[in-house]
Amino acid sequence: MKAFVTGGEGGLGRAMRARLEREGYEVDSLDLVTGFDVTDPAAWERIGPVDLAVLNAGILTASTDVASLAVDEYRRAVAVNVDGIVLGVRRLAQVMDGGTIVATASLAGLVAMPLDPVYSLTKHAVVGFVRSVAPRIAPIRLNAICPGIADTAMLDMHDQRALFADAGFPLLAPDEVAEAMWLAATSDGTGECWFVQPGREPAPFRFPNAPGPRRSGETVGLPPLP
Repeated sequence: MKAFVTGGEGGLGRAMRARLEREGYEVDSLDLVTGFDVTDPAAWERIGPVDLAVLNAGILTASTDVASLAVDEYRRAVAVNVDGIVLGVRRLAQVMDGGTIVATASLAGLVAMPLDPVYSLTKHAVVGFVRSVAPRIAPIRLNAICPGIADTAMLDMHDQRALFADAGFPLLAPDEVAEAMWLAATSDGTGECWFVQPGREPAPFRFPNAPGPRRSGETVGLPPLP
């Protein structure tokens, strides 16, 4: 069985690779360190079919003040966190007749994250994309995981570790996120977004329905697929 993990050299990526290897997968690490840029469409053209793909690459901006946010920093975050998912799903839909894709979103894609509004923006985009595109790429199954803050080197890069420690904020271990990835990968469902929080069993988030029109005799539903 073949798999790959984008962002495979980071803390979460290494844990995910190890989890898949324990299940017998031959796992490729697609990372800037290994010469792969998830934002480059040409790089994706070299990717062939796999049994399981984990689209995990992501970055923070660590910018709480949108007024001072550098445009290049904003565009880089969107490119890695959103384009890296969209381009990956696009390519895999071209070359796979089945199999599974898991995208790493974030709890910041389900709730507000004022600590990094642009990061939250990108993860909301991932959640919306996964839920919307999953029915269109069947029989490929596509799910997302939405972990809270994990204890990885990314916290040190943005000088945030002390902030969470001082607040007594619980962090996820990378192995906990990797286990949630495996649960999402082996789920029978598609279009699911699994929340991952310390002290709780991961499970698909149950999105409340938006209010619909109130007109006699009409029912609320999704728009039809063409």
